[in-house]
Amino acid sequence: MDRGNYVGHFKFCNAKTSLKMIVVLGAGESGVGAALLAKQKGYEVFVSDFGTVKEQFQKELTEHGFEWEQGQHSEEKILSAEMLIKSPGIPETKLISKARAKGIEVLSEIEFASRFSKGKIVAITGSNGKTTTASLVYHLLCSAGLDAVLAGNIGHSFARCLASADHDYWVLELSSFQLDDIDQFRPCIAIVLNLSPDHLDRYDGKMENYVAAKMRITENQTEADYFIYWDEDEWIQKNLVKVRAKKIPFGEKDRQEGAYTKNKEFNININREQLTMTIHELALQGKHNCYNSMAGGIAAKLLGITNNIVRDCLADFEKIEHRLEPVLKVYGVDYINDSKATNVNAAWYALDSMTKPIVWICGGVDKGNDYEELLTLVKDKVKAIVCLGKDNSKLIKAFGGDVEVIQDTDSMKGAINAAYKLAEKGDVVLLSPACASFDLFDNYEDRGRQFKKQIRLL
Repeated sequence: MDRGNYVGHFKFCNAKTSLKMIVVLGAGESGVGAALLAKQKGYEVFVSDFGTVKEQFQKELTEHGFEWEQGQHSEEKILSAEMLIKSPGIPETKLISKARAKGIEVLSEIEFASRFSKGKIVAITGSNGKTTTASLVYHLLCSAGLDAVLAGNIGHSFARCLASADHDYWVLELSSFQLDDIDQFRPCIAIVLNLSPDHLDRYDGKMENYVAAKMRITENQTEADYFIYWDEDEWIQKNLVKVRAKKIPFGEKDRQEGAYTKNKEFNININREQLTMTIHELALQGKHNCYNSMAGGIAAKLLGITNNIVRDCLADFEKIEHRLEPVLKVYGVDYINDSKATNVNAAWYALDSMTKPIVWICGGVDKGNDYEELLTLVKDKVKAIVCLGKDNSKLIKAFGGDVEVIQDTDSMKGAINAAYKLAEKGDVVLLSPACASFDLFDNYEDRGRQFKKQIRLL
């Protein structure tokens, strides 16, 4: 992948542009980052948020001299723009449809930022494992001495980071929402870890629509690029025919190129060079984490990182906060923070990995979840459920016939107190919500930190 040739495929926007006015919809991390980059590149920028803008972003917008509004969308002004950058949390509204009908270019922040970067992009998506894998790839690149930045759906936005400086490598964690409005975005390496039902409320309840959004990560790739994927995922398999990039699989099957496990050995074969470790040497334990390590290891090898560095990084990588994070042992009970499990599939992995009787804290904003796939695990492993959310009726209905004790709570303090009373020595209290957090918390990080705080107060 010659960098000069790779970059040449992009249509870049220059600082001196004929576009006079950009409107950014949404004033969160993504929107403010896009505004900062747009201003740096010489655009006139107006930022509009229909909700209430967080104080930290209000301050930042004001300090940088942006014209902005909250609590409304000034339609006439918005529709006078020549480009509209839509924050990922905003669905396709009537206003956005009007903008498209007027011929206004509607972009995601990821698409906009990519037009100004000359760096190589490693983009990671999937229903589960994105944050872990993106963080691992970043760790691998930094350990090899490469100039890399981690951004996207983790930490700071791509646009905000790029407004500070461009870099040789960008490791981007991407959600389906961030991929919805790309146009030219083309990563040199795209990784799709797995696809299972999530955010179906945004995609008309159709898994096909959600999968299509995820697979957009590869739509602009060519034969010069790489597509890394789990070859046992039926939804990915159905869409491989559309992938033009060179396909590099990982999974359980022995293969000449890609990654696999065999006889408790972890193997990566890239360009006829093999790396072998025992699965017990991996810092990330569990089948799902083994797959995350495979994907990250393949990406590193494709970028020319040596076996020694890859082996060391896979062995010393530290777990991500809020993902199966051990917190404390209190009176013989383990407390595990898996707040990042915002969908059913992520909760399945968490429940499956537990070896002790579980008091399961779950609930929040249901995204069209089907809890049926959890029933077998819940029957076998869960002794009690503590529901945490404003409306837990769907959870109670799903598991009420199989779990004798189900308690309904609407605060983290209440949930921890209930779990503390239900758990006995030798049990585990697992926060793995299977739902989004926005009914009671700012985000899954806030939910996880409140969980840890309440445990420390026991």
